[in-house]
Amino acid sequence: MKQLIECVPNFSEGRDKDKIKAITDAIESVEGISLLDVDMGASTNRTVVTFVGEPAQVVEAAYRGIAKAAELIDMRTHKGAHPRMGATDVTPLIPISGITFEECVVWAKELGKRVGELGIPVYLYEMAASTPERQNLAVIRAGEYEAFATKIYQPAWKPDFGPQDFNAKAGQSVIGVRDFLIAYNANLNTTSVRRANSVAFDVRENGRPKTEDGTPWGKKILDANGEEIREPGMLKSVKAIGWMVEEYGIAQVSMNLTNISVTPLHEAFDACCESATKRGLRVTGSEIVGLLPLNAMLEAGRHYLAKQNVSTGVSEEELVRIAVKSMGLDELYPFNPKDKIIEYRIADESARKLVKMNLRQFCNETLADSPAPGGGSVSALVGALGVSLGGMVANLSAGKQGWDARIPEFSAVAQSAQGIKDQLLYLVDEDTAAFNKVMDSYRLPKDTDAEKAARSVAIQSANEYAARIPLQVMEKSFEAYALIRAMAENGNPASITDAGVGALCIHTCIQGAGLNVRINLGSLKDETLKAELGGKVARLVNDSAMTLREIMGVVESKMG
Repeated sequence: MKQLIECVPNFSEGRDKDKIKAITDAIESVEGISLLDVDMGASTNRTVVTFVGEPAQVVEAAYRGIAKAAELIDMRTHKGAHPRMGATDVTPLIPISGITFEECVVWAKELGKRVGELGIPVYLYEMAASTPERQNLAVIRAGEYEAFATKIYQPAWKPDFGPQDFNAKAGQSVIGVRDFLIAYNANLNTTSVRRANSVAFDVRENGRPKTEDGTPWGKKILDANGEEIREPGMLKSVKAIGWMVEEYGIAQVSMNLTNISVTPLHEAFDACCESATKRGLRVTGSEIVGLLPLNAMLEAGRHYLAKQNVSTGVSEEELVRIAVKSMGLDELYPFNPKDKIIEYRIADESARKLVKMNLRQFCNETLADSPAPGGGSVSALVGALGVSLGGMVANLSAGKQGWDARIPEFSAVAQSAQGIKDQLLYLVDEDTAAFNKVMDSYRLPKDTDAEKAARSVAIQSANEYAARIPLQVMEKSFEAYALIRAMAENGNPASITDAGVGALCIHTCIQGAGLNVRINLGSLKDETLKAELGGKVARLVNDSAMTLREIMGVVESKMG
C-alpha cells in the first residue's frame, strides 16, 4: 500500500490572493503532490491549505510553502482574529494510509530541522512533541507572536529546531503530527436548536456543567477554586454543538471528531442515535463536511455488518456502501465516495488501468501484440482469483444454517482474503508498470560517458524492481494457503471443490510469478542479489508444491 500523508499548513495571510497563490504554487511545484483545498479567511487573516502525497514529497512541498511564506508575509504588520505566532503558524502532518504515527513523527522532525535552517524557530507539538507541555498547540502559542519577543529567550521555550532568537519578520512555527479530524453532522427530526444542543452536550467530551437540580438552567456546582464542575459526555475526542440549518430545514448536531482512533465515525453516529432516542428525537441521517479517510468508512461498514451478525469479509466497495446506508450519509444530497474519500480523491486512475477492465477487455489486452500485460500480471490475477475462492468458502460457511456461533471465525478468514486479494490486484498493474520501467530505462540516451553510466544504473534499478514485484506476488499469494487450508478442513463441505480450485490457482500463481522473477534476474550484475532473490524463488516454489499436495489431499478425502 502506498504511504500517504495529509499536510494542513496554516498561513498567516487571508486577504492577499496573490501571496497565497505564490505559496500554493511553491507547494504544487513538487511532483506527486495533490492540492485538495485552499480556504482563505479575511476576518482571521489566515489561510488553511490542504495537500496530500507520499512522505518525502509532502515534506519537500511543506518546506517550499513555509519558505515562500517567510519570504512574503511580514508578521510585524499582521492583524487578524485568529491566534497566530508566525507566517506559517502551524503545520500538522496526518497519516492517511500505509504509514504509522511514529513514522510521521520522523518526517515531522525532518521538516522541522529543515525549517529551522531557514532561521525560523520551530516547536514540535501533538504526537511529535519533545515534552508533554508542548503537546497542546494553545500552550505553545500562548501570548501569540508578540509574546515571543521575550518568551523565546526563556530556557523553557528553547525551540526544538532553529535559533533561540526572535524572528521578527517570519515569526515562529509549530510542526507536528495529529490524527485526521473529521467534521461530521448528525441530522435530527427537529428544528429546535435547544434540543440539538442537548444531544450535543450528551455526546461531546466536554459534556455540560453540573447543576444542583440537574437542569440546564439550575445553579452551577463549583469546585474549591470556584471553577465549574462538568459532567463529561459519552465520547472522547469529540467537540459538538447544536445548530439550525435553514437550507435543509432541520437541526443538526455538528461535531469535530479530533481523534478517530479514539472515537471512530460510527461510534459518534451511534451515540447521537442513543441520546436522541432518549429525548424522543430521531437521527434521520448524517453528513460529512469535507473529506475523510477510507479506513473510517471501512470500519463503519464492518461495524454495521457485525451488528447484523453477518460476515464482514466483503469487498471494499460493499463496506463503503453499507456505511453510507447505515449512517444515512446520502440523506441530504448524494454521497459520492470518489469526492468524499481522500484516497479516492487523489487516486491515479491511469495507474490502475488493468484492474478496471472487464474480463473480456483484460483478455483482449493480454492477447494483443504488446508484451504487457504478460505472465507476471496474469499470475497476480490468478492468485487474486484463488484467494477469492478461499474467501468465498468462508462467507458461504458464515451463512450456513446452524453455524451462527462460528460467524466471527469465518468472517475473520473472509476479511483476510479480501486484504490479500486487494494487494494482488494492485500488483496486477504494478507488474506491467515495472516492465514499462525496464523498457523506459533501455530508451535512455547513451551518447556520452555520463549518459551511459546513468543509463546502466537505471537499467539495473528497473530490472531489480521488475524482479521484486513478481516476488511480492509469490510471497503475498503464499499467505492465502493458510486460509484455504482452514476452509478445506473446517469450512462448508459443499464448497470443498472451491477450496481445491483456489489452492490450484495459488500454486499456478506462484510458479508463474517465479518464472518472471528468474527472467528479470538474468539482467542483474549483482551476483549476491541474484543469489538471494533466486533462493527465495526456489524455496517458495518448493514450499508451494508441498502445501498444494497437503491441501489437495484434504480435498480428495472429503470428496470421497
